[in-house]
Amino acid sequence: MKNSKLLAVLVATAEFASPVKAKEAVSHFTINELTRSNVALRMNIDNTPPPELVDNIHRLIDVVLDPARRMLGRPVYVNSGYRCPELNRAVGGVPKSYHLQGRAADLNTGSIEGNRRLWGILQSLPHTELIWEGGGTWIHVAY
Repeated sequence: MKNSKLLAVLVATAEFASPVKAKEAVSHFTINELTRSNVALRMNIDNTPPPELVDNIHRLIDVVLDPARRMLGRPVYVNSGYRCPELNRAVGGVPKSYHLQGRAADLNTGSIEGNRRLWGILQSLPHTELIWEGGGTWIHVAY
């Protein structure tokens, strides 16, 4: 009986985890990439999103980030994605930031000209917020 319960747990875990790994294999972006933060590492902040927000991150990837990357035809880098409340405070984020919900990302292409092209593409995609930040050194997009 114990073996069958263990097997059921292992199968359920594999079924839960596999779609995420399979999805990330065909995406240009990963949950890890959208939660990684040098500030969090330096300050020892656990920036792991709660399970209920992971769906928001996947929607942002599916509806905005992956289509923008495909249309641009070159890499897009994530400066900041999901932020837990402690990290959001540490970086000076606004209290109602979409980053807290896993619905925003700050992006750059590595050049102002590339960011201009990305800006034009993002304007054509669904979004809640689109902000040209830091004189064009990055773009904030929320969905």
